[in-house]
Amino acid sequence: MPAPQVKSKWRPRLALIVYSVLLSIMALPIISIIWFRTIDSTASLTTTTEAGALLGVLLVTLGVAYVLSRNITGPINALISRSDEIARGGRAAIQPLDSYGTNEIATLSQSFLDLASKLVDRNEYVRSFAAHVSHELKSPLTSIRGAAELMRDDDDEQPMTKEERQRFLDNIIADSKRLDLLLARLRELAYAEIPIPADQSTADDVCNMLRDRFPHHVIGVSGQPGIRFALPIEAAAVVFGNLAENAFQNGATRVDIEAQADVQIVRILVADNGNGILQANRERIFQPFFSTRRQDGGTGMGLEIARTMLASHGGDITLQDTGDQGTVFLVTAPRP
Repeated sequence: MPAPQVKSKWRPRLALIVYSVLLSIMALPIISIIWFRTIDSTASLTTTTEAGALLGVLLVTLGVAYVLSRNITGPINALISRSDEIARGGRAAIQPLDSYGTNEIATLSQSFLDLASKLVDRNEYVRSFAAHVSHELKSPLTSIRGAAELMRDDDDEQPMTKEERQRFLDNIIADSKRLDLLLARLRELAYAEIPIPADQSTADDVCNMLRDRFPHHVIGVSGQPGIRFALPIEAAAVVFGNLAENAFQNGATRVDIEAQADVQIVRILVADNGNGILQANRERIFQPFFSTRRQDGGTGMGLEIARTMLASHGGDITLQDTGDQGTVFLVTAPRP
């Protein structure tokens, strides 16, 4: 959808307005002197002192106009030029201005640079994510097409055995299930990108939700389980549900949730007694589609979805160092 366009018509430049206003103010004493000289026939022409004073006023006015132009119009024009550079050059053009002039313009410029950086990050993320998605969808689609073509080309002279046909059908069903799971994860990710209306959750809410979802596993809660954090229960179900599901799929029998709060944020430790994460994989677990369970149908999108969901609500998630003893994630969320 194209951006709304500003209606094209003539508009004065800010510098022109500044100079015009100041020169108009300066013209008032000059007009007053001329008027009094005109109505008073006995008055002499403008004296040298008055002429010097008027010249001084003119110089001061031009000086004030220069200061305003340098501190207001100059930085604004520089910000306009920088926005054009960013539109053409991407991240390399996201650089601070040489001069900001006023505190308000500095604040506006910083907000603009932050927004530009987020937009460029989002553009790079979407491009990378689209490449990952196309790669992930290609493998099961190729497998399904290959199995279907072999079954279609089966002839009467050398027909497939029942076992071969069943193996091809099983492959098609398994790949179809993987496609369904990938699409479900993509829907969750799209859902994570949209901030849900403001709501609150507690560690007790999360614990009860996980106990209902995983009734055959142990879910513990400690710390400050009743403290509230600004994360709707729908978002909490996505975040903590993915963490618990990963834990149980990797040999865990228990997940413990510990909540601690300070003035601004709530820190929630999610610990399990599973197989842990290899040191070589610790830097890659938040990469989209990275999975150590690909052969078992893992999509590698759960942690990315959790991080995106938290980010959309002002939170974050990090992996804690626990050696080889299980896995611990630190989830942070703002307090209401």
